Amino acid sequence: MAADAIEPEQIPLAELDAAYAAIMDEIVSTGVAPHYAELARTVGVEPRRAKALITRVIDLTPGWMHPGTDWIASFPPFNNQPTQYRVSVDGEQRWFAQCGFEALACRWLFPGCTVTVDAPCLLGGEPLRIEMRDEEILSVDPPTMVGYTRSMVGGDAASRPFR
Repeated sequence: MAADAIEPEQIPLAELDAAYAAIMDEIVSTGVAPHYAELARTVGVEPRRAKALITRVIDLTPGWMHPGTDWIASFPPFNNQPTQYRVSVDGEQRWFAQCGFEALACRWLFPGCTVTVDAPCLLGGEPLRIEMRDEEILSVDPPTMVGYTRSMVGGDAASRPFR
């Protein structure tokens, strides 16, 4: 068995690209990430190979597997498990974003569509809503909405607007 083990680090880039695209296409289409057995059928490989593909793709992204399972938990900008960041496309809610900032990236995956993100404020619980289409922000409610992160983003510390 060890002789035919699949080393995820040895998978060719073209195969990883195809797996990434298939996973993202499934999430965009259905709102749910595929299991490796489903991915196998989509990309035309054996299930063991598809499991190795998912393992490697997840290792190369800021996504993760649900602990102790072989299910994709998060595949940015989406989360396969429900979060407080509910994403609707043209009025249909079936997606969840990984986080508030990733929620803003969802719009790129639905060109020409109105993408709405609804979430409670993590400090006060009030409802927040932003509507976008492509590169246009259609509405922000409340208009004073801001985002904060504990991560080091936005350049060096001296130039960041919030520390």
